[in-house]
Amino acid sequence: MEILPPYPHTSILFPYLIKGIRGFKDILPGEVSTWQWVEQKAREIFHLYGYLEIRTPALEKLELFIRGVGADTDIVQKEMYIIPDPREGDMALRPEGTAPVMRAYVEHQIYARGDHKDRPYKVYYIGPMFRHERPQAGRFRQFHQIGAEVLGVEDPLVDAEVLALLRDFLTGLGVQDFQLQLNSVGCTNCRPAYREELKKYLKEHLNELCENCQARYERNPLRVLDCKNPTCREVVLQAPLIRDFYCSICKDHLQKLENLLQALNITYLINPRLVRGLDYYMRTAFEIVSSKLGAQNAIVGGGRYDGLSQDIGGPPVPGIGFAMGIERLISLLEIRPEGYIPDVFIAALGKEAKQEAFLLQNQLRSAGITAEIEYQEDRSLKSQLRTADKLKAHFVIMIGEDELKTGELTVKNMREGTQEQIKREEIIQHLKGKKITHGSFLP
Repeated sequence: MEILPPYPHTSILFPYLIKGIRGFKDILPGEVSTWQWVEQKAREIFHLYGYLEIRTPALEKLELFIRGVGADTDIVQKEMYIIPDPREGDMALRPEGTAPVMRAYVEHQIYARGDHKDRPYKVYYIGPMFRHERPQAGRFRQFHQIGAEVLGVEDPLVDAEVLALLRDFLTGLGVQDFQLQLNSVGCTNCRPAYREELKKYLKEHLNELCENCQARYERNPLRVLDCKNPTCREVVLQAPLIRDFYCSICKDHLQKLENLLQALNITYLINPRLVRGLDYYMRTAFEIVSSKLGAQNAIVGGGRYDGLSQDIGGPPVPGIGFAMGIERLISLLEIRPEGYIPDVFIAALGKEAKQEAFLLQNQLRSAGITAEIEYQEDRSLKSQLRTADKLKAHFVIMIGEDELKTGELTVKNMREGTQEQIKREEIIQHLKGKKITHGSFLP
């Protein structure tokens, strides 16, 4: 069975360079340290707030997103990577994380377990999502999200707690000048009346709307409020507001949430035209935006989705959550980690010393001390010290003929510029006594 077509050439060297797929970005080692630092900070704050990590598959049944996200959304209509499969049913690479989390919650009947029956189910996820859209600044076809979901509680206390978590996380990363925008998109009781009133208004301005919004007018007119087209935004400015249609429950929920945010000293702005792009949202909807990101200014988006469980075949389960793009978040960071910094660099002069340096390096690593050596032949001590300085090593251990004869190693403190002689058998104890950072990724 032939898997690949035959190539028209027989040369070992290919005539062209195979490049990565457009919109799928390599994250190189120099960048990964920043990602790891952000992920570490996320895990710290989630654990502080009582969230546990969940890992769902990257591939899900297509129907999950059609029913969960909404058949008329841009995600389902235009952006999903769909994999036809006549045996398993059509599948899709996940474009977002909430529907898979809810699917796992329902499938494993977590709502019926004793340990979660009377307590909120709080989980977070970190991983790649996939959307087939035009790549642009801060937006990729494979992108990465940090997200969290709280299932099983509809009290606005949970909404406020989620927003407090986000505030603490962003400030902990040193992100500045962000703004929380808040709205309520109503519920199944009050939204239908607003939907009809909005359609009446939009009908008078159909010719002014972009092609996408003209299609949305019939299928999901609330999505017109989310359009970034300047002409559509002008039309929306005079559109009726959903707050004038709230039922008493939605009005009370929003008021309680505002009171809680004020008590927590969380600054926010009510944006009456804020909607979320997915069908499962109801009541609380929010975005955290930054003026430093240009047109695509949202760092975080989220809200309440109390009907999602039923949409995918589960029991009634209230829920609230959010997701943030890691790529966008990192672009806002003013403080970044320096990357890997070894505790020790071992400079060796001569073949015998190099052998000793190699053995010592492994002994140091076994003791939890990060160590690097010079791999190239016949480099001078001066050039090796330059390498150690470039790596920002805390200490340099120098091994030459004298050190091999005496059994005492020369240890230089690169921060203080001092050096001392330490017996070979005492070197590990000596370094551990210095309270070094053990190769950490330093902010």
